[in-house]
Amino acid sequence: MDTHSSIIIYNVTVYSENQTLKNGYIKLTNKKITEIGEIHQYVRQPKDHVIELSPSYKVIPGAIDVHIHGVNNADAMDGTAEALKTMARTLPKEGTTSFLATTMTQSNEAVEKALRNAGTYIEEQTDADAEVVGIHLEGPFISPKRAGAQPPTHIQDPNVTLFQEWQKAAGGHIKLVTLAPEQPNGLALTSYLKETNVVASIGHSDSTYDQVGEAIEAGASHITHLYNGMRGLHHREPGVLGAAYLRDELFVELITDGIHCRPEMVKLAYDQITSERMILITDSLRAKWLKNGTYDLGGQPVHVNDTTATLADGTLAGSILKMSDAIKNTMSFTNCSLEDIVKMTAENPAKQLNLFDTKGSIKIGKDADIVVLNENLDVEMTFCRGTLSFKKED
Repeated sequence: MDTHSSIIIYNVTVYSENQTLKNGYIKLTNKKITEIGEIHQYVRQPKDHVIELSPSYKVIPGAIDVHIHGVNNADAMDGTAEALKTMARTLPKEGTTSFLATTMTQSNEAVEKALRNAGTYIEEQTDADAEVVGIHLEGPFISPKRAGAQPPTHIQDPNVTLFQEWQKAAGGHIKLVTLAPEQPNGLALTSYLKETNVVASIGHSDSTYDQVGEAIEAGASHITHLYNGMRGLHHREPGVLGAAYLRDELFVELITDGIHCRPEMVKLAYDQITSERMILITDSLRAKWLKNGTYDLGGQPVHVNDTTATLADGTLAGSILKMSDAIKNTMSFTNCSLEDIVKMTAENPAKQLNLFDTKGSIKIGKDADIVVLNENLDVEMTFCRGTLSFKKED
């Protein structure tokens, strides 16, 4: 296709930032969204490449996965450009157009290697794949009591100096940090993250409700994978979970595979938190898009069987959830609308990462990161910055 031509997706339902157009079209030119309207408003230009569909097809903004470790036998902790390239090429299949390369609790050397690699990749990446928009540092500044699948031997207290070294190694691209603010120096690191425009997320934490309140005062604004790796709800101690339900300052991640939390608990969280604050994530491993078998997670064997990934002792170890399935599951579990899904997969993460001026909604002038869903909500096509990155085979 001529590089100066425009792509027109025509006669579809367009979920734009401010309205839903039933018989709409969207125009993509030079990596940006340049027109949105009803089909009778479209004026064809000589170089337009028109993709005509039907209103049963829906165009939504691409998902931004703020918590993903790996996919298709690649992991951010591999510390190679090839691994991140594999992730970026694979994720458009499930409707993800941007993501945070997520590390995990490992030795300082292994973490630093992954951070350096991701920082370099971010600055050199091309336009045809899902975009790495930053790094999520998950651990090692977490609670040993709430380690989950994070190796306990490498857990350490929050450390501002070490974080500064890592942020420098990452070229300034760490955008979100999961930490336990109740640990020694946890509030100091939380405050430093806030000061330097990094999202401080409470996760793998044994914080009480009041300690979460202190963390919010210090600058925390996010909860990592609700229900998992946190102090739960008790009628005399609401814990991290209670704070996630009640504190409007917090965006809240949720893994909606029906395994990390039962469908009823997804609905309970959704009814309390609503699409205004919830963010859908996958927290997926290298085993996603692969067959059943045994794979590696931070030097630990992970057994994958159909829908579940576990350590040898049965501990859940991330997911193999695809974002496209997270969307379907969430709609099934909660009866929410596709407009709500757009908030939880695109708008909220874009706002939390301070990217909403360029991503997170369908609006003229924003990056042409869009997904076409068919009547069954399967991903038909994904465009990353205006380039067709995935097309479903007939």
